[in-house]
This record gives sequence, structure tokens and C-alpha cells, in this order.
Amino acid sequence: MMDWLTPEEWNAVRLSLWVALWAVACSLPFGVAVAYALARGRFVGRQVLNGLVHLPLVLPPVVTGYILLLGFGRQGPIGALFEDLFGVVFAFRWTGAALAAGVMAFPLMVRAIRLAIEVVDPKLEQAARTLGAPPIWVFLTVTLPLILPGILGGAIMAFAKAMGEFGATITFVSSIPGETRTIPSTIYGFLQVPGGEARALRLVLVSLAISMVALIASEILAHRIAKRVRGT
Repeated sequence: MMDWLTPEEWNAVRLSLWVALWAVACSLPFGVAVAYALARGRFVGRQVLNGLVHLPLVLPPVVTGYILLLGFGRQGPIGALFEDLFGVVFAFRWTGAALAAGVMAFPLMVRAIRLAIEVVDPKLEQAARTLGAPPIWVFLTVTLPLILPGILGGAIMAFAKAMGEFGATITFVSSIPGETRTIPSTIYGFLQVPGGEARALRLVLVSLAISMVALIASEILAHRIAKRVRGT
């Protein structure tokens, strides 16, 4: 593939994979926690939380990117805090691209995991609690093994969404070669110049191939996990 792609195109592929992997890895623990809270929790503000989680699906991506810029930019309250405490800068860096991709993919991840949790019979969890198991142990030993296929499905959906994220990313971190220029922004750039259609098509095919491999792999792994959980 490296011979087929130019160095610029290969850098876009590498950066997109890197950004998508970090987006999923960092958001997955929060996705599981939020999905569990929405599926099992009964608390004031639950509908507000549900609305906030799904807000990126209905907001224009450019608006989401601008909100991220206000909050996580170097002058934003959260961005300035991260820079002071951890030395992490989001605006116009690949870390910001991962953040934007993670935010846009988060609703899909949460929805998939939430549906998996809602399928689990609450009586199984209640039985474990009656035996004296603490809630966290019940989740780790009863709930988590049963929802692993859903977690995997949610992670793969989030990965595919993160790979294709464009609007929020380009608004928040622009399109800087080697830093924030992912596959979508590179394709967009190629389509803005005469004769760039062939180069754009190559990246479209690469993107399709990566997405198909990820989906097929997730189906195989989910099937194996489900068989192991059933003990067959």
C-alpha cells in the first residue's frame, strides 16, 4: 500500500488510524460508564445526561468543533487547565483531532453498549448482590462478560466514525500536514484542486477497505466472545 500511495497520502492514513485508535481508547471507559448509568440508573437528570450524550448527533459538526475550540482551545478554561497540569495541548494538534473524533463517535458507542446492557436480565445481577457481592464486582463478573459483544460493537462503530470525522475536526484543529490532516480532510483538499480526483479516489478506497476489515473483524470477535459466554 505504501508503494500505491504517495507519502502525503500515507501520512493521512497513518494519522487517521492513530487518531481513531486514541479516540476509542480514551472514550471507551467513559462510554461503558455512561451507558450503564443510562441503562440501569434512576437519578435526577438522567434525561439531561441522555440528551447531552446524543447532542453531537443533532448539532452541525462545525458547531461541535467550535464549542470544542471555546472549551479546549489554549485560551479555553479546560484547554488551559490541561496545558498547565499535564502539558497537553488540544487546539491544532493531533490530540485535538482525537478529542473531536471521540466526541462525535461517543453517542454511537454509548448507544450500542446501552442496548447490550438492557438485554441483560437484571435478575442475574440481583442474584449476585443477594450473595453479598459489591456492585463493582457484580458488574465485572456478571454484567461485563455478557455485554462484551456490545462493547466491541460500540468500539468498532466509534472507530469507523472517528476515521471519517471531518466537520468538527477541521473546525477545531484545522488541516495541518503531518499533524491534523486526516483522510477526510486530505480527500477534501484533493477535490479542491484540478486533477485531484484520482488521488482522492485512492484514499476513498483505502478508507473503505479499513472500515470493512474492522467490521468483519468485529463480527468474528463478537461471535467468538458470545460463544465463550454461552459456554459452547
